[in-house]
Amino acid sequence: MTTKASVDSFTSQPALALVGVSRSGNAFSNATMKELREKGYTVYPINRNGGEVNGEKLYTSLAELPQPVGGMLVMVASAQSEAAVREAAAHGVKHVWLQQGSESPAAIQAARDSGIDLVHGECILMFAGSSSFHGFHRFINKIIGKLPK
Repeated sequence: MTTKASVDSFTSQPALALVGVSRSGNAFSNATMKELREKGYTVYPINRNGGEVNGEKLYTSLAELPQPVGGMLVMVASAQSEAAVREAAAHGVKHVWLQQGSESPAAIQAARDSGIDLVHGECILMFAGSSSFHGFHRFINKIIGKLPK
């Protein structure tokens, strides 16, 4: 179960890796990266195939990043999320957020086994973003008691 403390710990990390950024530039992960950067986060885009998007390098792994990160946002298919969590553990990343749709029982268990502070079942932009849609969604969830406690 995701707790408010886990959400707060993740969103307090100034440097994040975002696994699953699309080379097309047209995916939700790309929009998320842009919005997180607008909120002041340093975000390193990871795409296992490398390449670039909008002239920016896409890193292929955490090992390739120019600096360590405190958190990793996972926005890949659920079948790939366990490998991402295991990579985070191997690189000492203590905070992982499995974006809705990226969760899998194996990824959740891998995080627990590794002592990773995990957020899942929540949308990062409800907590770290600024758009009116996500802010409104968070407001509604607060009213109906569905925010992490």
